[in-house]
Amino acid sequence: MMGTRGVPARYGGFETCVEEVGQRLAKRGHEVVVYCRRAEGDTEEPPSDHLGMTLITLPAMRRKTLETLSHTALSVRDARTRKPDVAFVFNAANAPLLPLLRLWRIPVVTHVDGLEWKRAKWNGAGRRYYRAAESLAVRWSDALIADARGIQDYYSERFSVSTDYIPYGAPKLGEVGQDRIAELGLAPGGYHLVVARFEPENHVDLAVEGYRASAAKLPLVVVGSAPYADAYTRKIRSLAGTDGAVRLLGGVWDQLQLDQLYGNALTYVHGHSVGGTNPSLLRAMGAGTATSAFDVNFNREVLGEHGRFFGSAADLAALCEAAEADPEGTRGRGRAQLGTLDRYDWESVADAYEALATRLVRRAPRNKSPDE
Repeated sequence: MMGTRGVPARYGGFETCVEEVGQRLAKRGHEVVVYCRRAEGDTEEPPSDHLGMTLITLPAMRRKTLETLSHTALSVRDARTRKPDVAFVFNAANAPLLPLLRLWRIPVVTHVDGLEWKRAKWNGAGRRYYRAAESLAVRWSDALIADARGIQDYYSERFSVSTDYIPYGAPKLGEVGQDRIAELGLAPGGYHLVVARFEPENHVDLAVEGYRASAAKLPLVVVGSAPYADAYTRKIRSLAGTDGAVRLLGGVWDQLQLDQLYGNALTYVHGHSVGGTNPSLLRAMGAGTATSAFDVNFNREVLGEHGRFFGSAADLAALCEAAEADPEGTRGRGRAQLGTLDRYDWESVADAYEALATRLVRRAPRNKSPDE
């Protein structure tokens, strides 16, 4: 598994998927190798294994436009010596490296993620690169994974290709306790929550602006940060103000505390707009927390009738006020989501990855050149 920051999962959806799927495949007796990046500023010796997975930590160039591709290039070079049965490559941006895996007769599955070219952090050249990389991923992959029906439809309509629809899983958190949120001065049902990387497409600024425009009395708690996003972070801090109504916690890596934040919030505000099915959204649903989500097809696909949707600060302000006006109804809507989560099960997701890998391994060896 390559193309991500690796595990333990501390960043985003790809890393969560690698951790959840990888550990399950390892328990089933498969040898799972995960390529990892050393976190910037981390001076500790990286682990060599995690939950049954073998970890290979390699460097990366610390530049927004080169970090992923430089790390994956080293991962691909290392994979040549290991000759894995299947390479799962996360992120279509890594597509220019796929011909090397094909040359070495390593079957390739590309998890294409969302519509990366729509992210505001990419300028014109970056967007053109991502559009081109999508085409190359289609051309040079043995199979493609889409984690949302909307992504599957996009590849079908734009490229006339089929993809394997494999969503993420949603953990049902159950009773998570309250002691770790008490450390933060928070009470059950006593706050609204945002968990997101600070990127424009995740609309953290809109969440803060909408909350600020409302008459909500409960605080807004924001978990997250991002590399390469100093200007956007400053904007969020400016919108948050200094009166304590908006609490910016930064990254929270303690999973118990994070689960308690999800499980005890009155509402979860989900602003993601381009990334397909999102693990943060599924975790909030698994916690039984009512969700207000940015109005795009990916979020409507996941939430269905139990979601509330916003497209502007005014929309979100009204949703915050409505939730506080009827807290029992809001909690009931959150609990109702739990009955829809059977379609998002990590064991079933691992089954699908295992079946896809088996399908490719059983094919006749590839005899085509990368250009065919």
